[in-house]
Amino acid sequence: MTETTTSPVPAPPGAVPVEAPGVQQPGVKRVLVAKPRGYCAGVDRAVLTVERALELYGAPVYVRKQIVHNAHVVRTLEQQGAVFVDETDQVPEDATVVFSAHGVAPTVHAEARARRLRTIDATCPLVSKVHMEAKRFAADDVDIVLIGHEGHEEVIGTTGQAPEHMHLVDGIEEAAAVQVRDPSRVAYLSQTTLSVDETNVTVDALRQRFPLLQGPPSADICYATQNRQVAVKEIAAGADLVLVVGSRNSSNSVRLVEVALDAGARDARLVDDAGEIDEAWLGGVATVGLTSGASVPEELVAGVLTWLADRGYSDVQEVESAQEHLLFALPPELRRDLRAAGLPDSS
Repeated sequence: MTETTTSPVPAPPGAVPVEAPGVQQPGVKRVLVAKPRGYCAGVDRAVLTVERALELYGAPVYVRKQIVHNAHVVRTLEQQGAVFVDETDQVPEDATVVFSAHGVAPTVHAEARARRLRTIDATCPLVSKVHMEAKRFAADDVDIVLIGHEGHEEVIGTTGQAPEHMHLVDGIEEAAAVQVRDPSRVAYLSQTTLSVDETNVTVDALRQRFPLLQGPPSADICYATQNRQVAVKEIAAGADLVLVVGSRNSSNSVRLVEVALDAGARDARLVDDAGEIDEAWLGGVATVGLTSGASVPEELVAGVLTWLADRGYSDVQEVESAQEHLLFALPPELRRDLRAAGLPDSS
């Protein structure tokens, strides 16, 4: 279920919204801020799910894995009473557990039922879409090539939907080596947070081997991942240094660094917050590009802007490449309990 909103993401303080970077005045240090950036609808929903669960059920509320891949968000929720665990068997019986935005395998749901846990599934609906596609292809007895990174929680959850049909590949070399039962009955799916360009290259390599390759009815890489990659391309060519705010275990944040470099940035760095910026990186830098991964709260971007302003980067331009208005409703089990308690079931 989706809802729409017309409320735009607030521009950073002092930013001048522009469609493309303006001409830089000689001697003026500037910051080009990408828009869209930061929270996507799935992350916003997941974080709000934990906050509303704490409001409704009280602390502690357990969360399996990091709810989203951002250290700041995890610390903030811990301070509110969330307890993060690695596996379901670390949750006391009869307690409440939230499944992260990255999704889980059916075996995890079964484990939770066996422990009589109250479960709230905060899986991003766009990840759930990939899960449904995996089940559909498996029901047709088609081999599924999943493009993604081994060990990533989303990949583990998607693989678990149809493990006997799944083949994981990461790049064109693995695509060239993957073995399937019947080359005429192969489909591909992808992790939602990959580089669009690199994924397309891998799909092309698979299609050369398997001309009848099937695909999802619509792209698996989520709208927010695509939009943030397009946005960073808009600022990268005009930036001496691109700063991407995001945690190192955030796949989409890591991809933004790679996309910025491929798009012409002289240098690009991933930082959790302003405290990780090395002032030495600013040597000879007249223009800084700034963006953030899809699990990063806007306050961390504001902190970087303040840090840069203190060092003379006073001309701030927000470069908009797309508008986003998508919101996802809270998980149905949480909405049901909120209504029963007489509490609003939306944000």
